[in-house]
Amino acid sequence: MKSIFTISIIFIFLGCQKQPAFAGDGSDSKEITTTTGLWLGLYTKYRFSRKVFYYGEYHFRRRNDFVSDMAQIYLRFGALYLVNNKISLTLGIVTPFYWAPDQDAENIDKVVNQFRFWEQILLVQPLGRTKLYHQYRFEQRWKRDYEKGSSFFLDFRFRYKISMYYPLNNHHFVPGTVFMSPYAEVFFQAGPKVKYNYFEDFRFFMGVGYILNKNFQFQAGPMFTFRHAGSPTTYELRFIPRISVYHTFDFFNHKKEKALERSMILEDEF
Repeated sequence: MKSIFTISIIFIFLGCQKQPAFAGDGSDSKEITTTTGLWLGLYTKYRFSRKVFYYGEYHFRRRNDFVSDMAQIYLRFGALYLVNNKISLTLGIVTPFYWAPDQDAENIDKVVNQFRFWEQILLVQPLGRTKLYHQYRFEQRWKRDYEKGSSFFLDFRFRYKISMYYPLNNHHFVPGTVFMSPYAEVFFQAGPKVKYNYFEDFRFFMGVGYILNKNFQFQAGPMFTFRHAGSPTTYELRFIPRISVYHTFDFFNHKKEKALERSMILEDEF
């Protein structure tokens, strides 16, 4: 686990480094714009057997003065396989929808969708009361521009996220627990149209969560992101409050509990 943690820190460090200017642009100075947004998310995880789960993410995102304009809707679906209590594997599809930044421009589609496959490896690293999560996510994205009639092209994205969960008012993660939930995530991309911006995005989130019961928990906090903004020397710094709801349900054990209850009722009848 120590080697995994070291590799993770290296990925974050590389993601924050200055990218080389595009050949021939004549300048290496950065132009940085600042924007705001609001991201709302619902995360679901449903267990159907000892090792198989359904995993889903559903995101609603606004931008410009936090809520002025629509930005994206993300629908992520996956099948999760639990290797053991420290390793899980997930694969699935994503269908995001993007609203064009300039809705009044001519010859554009105001909403454009993408098609993606994604794969994920999640490693859990317990450290006393703290839990660290190392998330490695790979995506194959069929994208298109906003211009009407533009064709889809394929590119690839790699994401690494390190998350920490630390309970504040309990020694364990039980109902009624308030916890800290910061994370840092770095994005890299590759493909025929990626010429200079191999580093795509870096995100830092400082969240606080609350476990309501065994099925629901909530997280909220500010997120800062730093990413390329369409040219070799332009970047965007975003401030985005995030509010997320997590819903889990164990159909596998619930079914066994119901079967046990029925058998006890039958026994009581005799």
